Amino acid sequence: MKRELAYGAWAVRKRAALKLVAWSVPEILPTAVYGIAVARATDSFLGGHAWQGIAWLGGLVATAGLGSAGARQVYARLGDLVEPLRDDLVRRVVGGAIRSGDDGSVARLNRQVEIVRDTFAGLVLVLRSFAVTLFGVLTGLLSLAPLVAAFVVPPFLIGFALSLAVLGMAADRVRASLAADEELATAAGMVFGGVRDITAAGSEEYAEWLAGRPIEAQAAAERALAKVAALRTLCFAVGGWLPLLILLATGPWLVGRGVSTGTLLGGLTYVLIGLQPALNTVMNALGDSGLRYVITLGRILDTSPAADEPRPIDKLTGYQVGIRELTFAYGPNAEPVLDKLELTIPEGDHLAVVGPSGIGKSTLAGLICGMLTPTGGRLSLGGAAPTEVTTRQLAATRVLIPQEAYVFTGTVRANLSYLLPEATDGQLDKAVDAIGATRLIDRIGGLQADVRPSELSAGEKQLLALVRAYLSPAPLVVLDEATCFLDPEAERQAEEAFAQRDGTLVVIAHRISSALRARRILVLDGNKASLGTHAGLLRTSPLYRDLHGNWAPTSQNTPPGTSQGATQIQPAS
Repeated sequence: MKRELAYGAWAVRKRAALKLVAWSVPEILPTAVYGIAVARATDSFLGGHAWQGIAWLGGLVATAGLGSAGARQVYARLGDLVEPLRDDLVRRVVGGAIRSGDDGSVARLNRQVEIVRDTFAGLVLVLRSFAVTLFGVLTGLLSLAPLVAAFVVPPFLIGFALSLAVLGMAADRVRASLAADEELATAAGMVFGGVRDITAAGSEEYAEWLAGRPIEAQAAAERALAKVAALRTLCFAVGGWLPLLILLATGPWLVGRGVSTGTLLGGLTYVLIGLQPALNTVMNALGDSGLRYVITLGRILDTSPAADEPRPIDKLTGYQVGIRELTFAYGPNAEPVLDKLELTIPEGDHLAVVGPSGIGKSTLAGLICGMLTPTGGRLSLGGAAPTEVTTRQLAATRVLIPQEAYVFTGTVRANLSYLLPEATDGQLDKAVDAIGATRLIDRIGGLQADVRPSELSAGEKQLLALVRAYLSPAPLVVLDEATCFLDPEAERQAEEAFAQRDGTLVVIAHRISSALRARRILVLDGNKASLGTHAGLLRTSPLYRDLHGNWAPTSQNTPPGTSQGATQIQPAS
């Protein structure tokens, strides 16, 4: 929080700040005068001098007009303070985007920078108004009756100081609440995304624990925020209402010591019209806009790389995958899914990954593609960890097609050329023919026809996604059961097309036939692994022999979206 406040203080340029202070002086006059005017007018009316009382009230109206003129000039000078701050933040965000290739910086530029600018402007106005009110009230009270000021000012300042102390606590708890929300979203997404594997492995209790912890943390964070709100109410009671109660309670004592009724009423006016509204406004502003300013600015400063920080890698030396003692577990107390895995996938390799359902095949695919971060060991892509590579370079190096293929409403061309927007008709036709999607494209109506995802089967969606991946310039292709809804012949044609394409192919195998076509096979067995060829693994891997022996050709109905009458390889019951 100190860093954000220091940044805001730096943004208040001296010349602009002096102009703002100078035009705030006219506003101090009516604030300082209205209590005195009320006191003198009241005493004049009570003493039978009505015209004097009217004159005092008329003077109050005149000073109010002078104050409004000053306020108008304050708003005109506000831009001199705010715009330099916005310009500096834009430079930071754009510089960070250039260094990191982070497309999310655009969102920060459009949304977070504007939040900081608007909240900073609001805070400047509120704090300036609070300072003007406080200075004016102190001047008026001391001029009216120093004894009254002695009863009013100390509790007000105590309440304001307590509110500032609570503000720091509130900022910490808002950050904790945001972190709890993000952790909950991550855990929930992880659990929902792995429902199939969780069910297959019988890990429902662990999944419940995995999602339950962040839920409890998020609830605790919200309760902590509610306690902060209660403390803010207490602070306002001390600073806003306690001076009023003290003044009313000591009223008879003050009158006995020569304080007039008008003076006492003037003191109450300063509290009710000046101090109390000012404290309420500044507390609400700091508790709302202030926290948004601190937290949003903190995120911009955290996510904008400094000049001396290492820049993310924007050019790899290749696309070989190196895995050294790779360990991954879904949670700090969970059993590792992968444990000290050693593997090298050279450029141009064709690797099939096989193993029982829920054994960690999709996890390995996510790690290779940079979707997950190892909990131990190292995984490199082209000599660098995926987390060290810019998103642009990572997207240009690898493409992942999951089991649930994604297509969107739009033309066939838009869906197929999503990863290669400049693709020509010749390139599109070649890719469609290579993958075996010609009949599907013709049935839809050609490249310019509209795709309606709800009208496509799962197999048809996979064909479109496979063509899209085939067109991608990325040399590393990972198919995570991306052909599971195709018949064996369609799967064979698609995998052979990728194998003949320049680059590396990693297949999370759905059928044993995918392993037979691969150059090498990785067998995952618990948190252990075996690597070799088909013939070698039949000799050395009992699990691979079991997997191979349990698969037999059976004549069954083909899945939706595939050709009728095809023979499908499925595990024997």
